[in-house]
Amino acid sequence: MATEITPIAGSSSRFADYIRLLKPRVMSLVVFTALAGLLMAPGAIHPLDGFISICAIAIGAGAAGAINMWYDRDIDAMMRRTLNRPLPAGRLHPTEALLLGVTLSCLSVSTLTLISNYLSGILLAVTIFYYVVLYTIWLKRKTPQNVVIGGVSGALPPVVGWTAVTGSIDLGAILLFAIIFLWTPPHSWALALFRHEDYSAADIPMLPVAQGRKATGQQILFYSLLLVIVTLAPMPFGLAGAFYEVAAVALGVGFAFYALQLFRSLSNKDSAETDAETAKKLFKYSIRYLFLIFLFLLIDSYLI
Repeated sequence: MATEITPIAGSSSRFADYIRLLKPRVMSLVVFTALAGLLMAPGAIHPLDGFISICAIAIGAGAAGAINMWYDRDIDAMMRRTLNRPLPAGRLHPTEALLLGVTLSCLSVSTLTLISNYLSGILLAVTIFYYVVLYTIWLKRKTPQNVVIGGVSGALPPVVGWTAVTGSIDLGAILLFAIIFLWTPPHSWALALFRHEDYSAADIPMLPVAQGRKATGQQILFYSLLLVIVTLAPMPFGLAGAFYEVAAVALGVGFAFYALQLFRSLSNKDSAETDAETAKKLFKYSIRYLFLIFLFLLIDSYLI
């Protein structure tokens, strides 16, 4: 690991840096998908219990982010995108991040277990463990398929929300999991394409770095088409109605368009700047796409 950095004492933004350790942008999407799972699940949960459960899931996600920043502080210092994070910038000590992550992990899992049920608590613990140990420590620096295998952790929050209500893993929870699981590779590889230099500098074998542009374009298109197909499954299985299905088709056409556009760009001898701009369009659209898919699923669940 990188040489320990002495933190800056008396920083007025210390609290803000603790919040940054929790990766609030990532946490916000995790919280929303978990909330969708909780509200879509058959059955009922007391509003206060539901609120505490979502808070516990959010804290668990933040805890995983803090431990991720602790472990990745060496490569974060090599990438422009992450250079100003609290640890590589020297504003916090690495031990603070580790203690925060471990403490919040224990707090979140125990709280969710007590408030909801053992299954949801176990699934939250698995989510944290998978992200920290299997993805961050093991997969991220070893294989270009890191975001595919590691995507399990990002796909579990709606399942955790669902089981907080039902105490069981049902078809609806599996479909929510599948949507995020298939969304993760094209979303992550699009980011890796326009941040190619960062990952190269840090020697992280993201797909564009390890296998090149053309292979990345093929994989993005493949997972994008699978994603669009799976997002149409809720209606045939009785988990959504026509309102959602129309929205999913429209959103899916947009996702497929951007994925195909990127595939063509990467397959041809366009400039790296063109590839990066096209990848950035898909990346930005993918964030809106996932939010809207879950939003329309949530709205539709109250219409059918």
